[in-house]
Amino acid sequence: MTDVSAPLSVQPLRWNDASGKIEMIDQRALPARFELLAFDSAAAVAGAIRSMVVRGAPAIGCAAAYGIALEARRLQQLDRAGFVSGMSAAFELLAQSRPTAVNLFWALQRMQQALAAAQPQAPAVIAGLLLQQAHEMLAADVRANRALGAFGAALLPHTAQVLTHCNAGALATAGYGTALGVIRSAVADGKRISVLADETRPFLQGARLTVWELQQDHIPVTLITDNMAGHMMQQGSVDAVIVGADRVAANGDFANKIGTYMVAVLAHRHGIPFYVAAPLSTIDRQLATGASIPIEEREASEVRGFGELRWAPADVAVRNPAFDVTPAELVTALITENGVVRSPDAAGIAALFDPRT
Repeated sequence: MTDVSAPLSVQPLRWNDASGKIEMIDQRALPARFELLAFDSAAAVAGAIRSMVVRGAPAIGCAAAYGIALEARRLQQLDRAGFVSGMSAAFELLAQSRPTAVNLFWALQRMQQALAAAQPQAPAVIAGLLLQQAHEMLAADVRANRALGAFGAALLPHTAQVLTHCNAGALATAGYGTALGVIRSAVADGKRISVLADETRPFLQGARLTVWELQQDHIPVTLITDNMAGHMMQQGSVDAVIVGADRVAANGDFANKIGTYMVAVLAHRHGIPFYVAAPLSTIDRQLATGASIPIEEREASEVRGFGELRWAPADVAVRNPAFDVTPAELVTALITENGVVRSPDAAGIAALFDPRT
């Protein structure tokens, strides 16, 4: 079970036993409003993922796991044939919700394995087992983030100003954070850490979410526009860069929110450490390089304006790739729950999965 006593500000999704639904913070409304939305089916969860109610690779994976569990509960009164058919449709629907974050597909694979192992049981029993699997995956994500946070905190000096891009915090995970988890752990260790948060156009995850999160924890944060990052580095205002990832290829190339590649190039130019914090579930060893990572292209309206405000002509052509790929050669270290890989490459990443190391 999730820890229902944990503050909602750092718990983007949680199970409600009373209603039998998964509740999620509507991240589209932050920071203006704190709203919880409830979901009771795979279709509803898939819609929440597509519309960015929930976002961030680990959080998307956890949400998808609960989407499968919810669908099993919804279908548990059907005969076996109907149950199997309905569950197959649920997996397909959730797999189509967003293409880049590999945690989504990792989570669905875990749930498919749990479903296959439970097949001799009645649908109602299977539904209970799948819900328990979703609970375990949520708890495991928090444990992984805390572990990688401790590894990453050791890399930061006692006093540092850290630049981050997008939101790789509690809101992007099950409740602690990857990049922001490193920062949280460093602060907990007594280090004096302040943060420069890129606003992260066009969806403004840095401005709306990262700043809000850090303010909840009373960690000093300064908001900058994306095109200020190079100036801040040139002026000596950045000691390290820490970002999350939505998919890491076997060789260490990784996809993250659009604009990350630009920050990595700038950090390399100025000799600033560039760290990637991601759990093992974000590593896709089936992809040899980042060139094979699928890049989601989102709606043009996100670039023409935000919310009800529009600042560009309605008929202007728009490109809106949601992610870009940064080559491993620009990464100082990859931080995971199994340790740190400096100058990540295929051998170093493979060793993370080797029980003998």
